[in-house]
Amino acid sequence: MNKHPEDWQDEIPARQDDNDDDDEIIWVSKSEIKRDAEALKDLGVELVELGKNALEKIPLDDDLLAAIELAQRIKKEGRRRQIQLIGKMLRARDPEPIQTALDKLKNRHNQQVVLFHKLEQLRDGLLATGDEAITEVLELYPNADRQQLRSLVRNAQKEQAAGKAPKSARQIYQYLRELAESND
Repeated sequence: MNKHPEDWQDEIPARQDDNDDDDEIIWVSKSEIKRDAEALKDLGVELVELGKNALEKIPLDDDLLAAIELAQRIKKEGRRRQIQLIGKMLRARDPEPIQTALDKLKNRHNQQVVLFHKLEQLRDGLLATGDEAITEVLELYPNADRQQLRSLVRNAQKEQAAGKAPKSARQIYQYLRELAESND
């Protein structure tokens, strides 16, 4: 009793609904899988490069955290393999909350860098113009001490004219940074 291909079609049960959208298979290319794996490995590299304090702010489970801490201690070839392992571990997890927390940390860092550049420009303006820039600082930071700023600016200008180390200029920057932190 040989069956012909035409007979096989009779044995296939008829489908109740003809909605092919639900049964559609989504094919993913091999290149896309590799790109996704590489992106997770890059995320692992970023996590390894973070400090211990920053890692505490990211939602990581114990296994992943232990693997990252081990990668931070390893050097050379072993580190590369450990990062590959971290990437593989990330494939089994949802990387979205980790990436979101990491982006928040980076943004905070970028904001701090912008603030520090602004403070450096303010200090340079104080050294260049003196009293005119002191009023600008007092407008930005009303709790600033005018006398202290004037004495620091005078000392920094004297050091600059004498060619000495910019000790007072550093103190101006520190004072401005303290004012900015207390203002937040």
